[in-house]
Amino acid sequence: MLRALAVDDERPSLEELLYLLTADPRIGAVEGAGDATEALRRINRALESGPDGPDALDVVFLDIQMPGLDGLDLARLLTGFARPPLVVFVTAHEDFAVQAFDLKAVDYVLKPVRKERLAEAVRRAAALRGTPAPRIPVHEPDPDQLPVELGGVTRFVAVDDITHVEAQGDYARLHTGRGSHLVRIPLSTLEERWRARGFVRIHRRHLVALRHIGELRLDAGTVSVLVGGEELQVSRRHARELRDLLMRRT
Repeated sequence: MLRALAVDDERPSLEELLYLLTADPRIGAVEGAGDATEALRRINRALESGPDGPDALDVVFLDIQMPGLDGLDLARLLTGFARPPLVVFVTAHEDFAVQAFDLKAVDYVLKPVRKERLAEAVRRAAALRGTPAPRIPVHEPDPDQLPVELGGVTRFVAVDDITHVEAQGDYARLHTGRGSHLVRIPLSTLEERWRARGFVRIHRRHLVALRHIGELRLDAGTVSVLVGGEELQVSRRHARELRDLLMRRT
């Protein structure tokens, strides 16, 4: 079972996180720390103890915005260690997701923390540490909708409403006429999944829905498209395929 450390400077949030982790059968032991400095002392003790020692740690559930040393600072320090614990960020802010995954975070959980969402983060950590996970029934996802998290609430975005998708590290940002949403799905996965629904790659960073392309623009050898009021560049390698698809559509 996993040995965990939860880090949060807000006591109610820390107590809630400790309660949820203690209730997970994959967590064998969990401690709390009120700031990153205290957590670093605990992690150093774990590293000195060794992977099989009495103070060993497998995973740290880490808040980001804390006074003094913040969560991202602590995660950067851990990348310099030979065998650091895994890191799961638990935060009220979605803006740091790209930085978090650049630091090899296992997961990025938004507050307020839901039991099911935290369980998924624990599952990922357990898989990386080789801890068997209990079998949980898997429900087939709705192909017409994609679940997204916003402020700790799961909403469903209709695929037909998505104008284009932008790669952001291990995340993809879904753009619709009403805003954008960050999901932890690689752009290549969405490209494969939605090819039959009329989505096409136009650049290493962009996937667009053909039905939402308003204009195809040619200017001095460069190609761009107007999608949802935004002009996106088309890379040279994708330009011919895009033109052919648009011609067939018309």
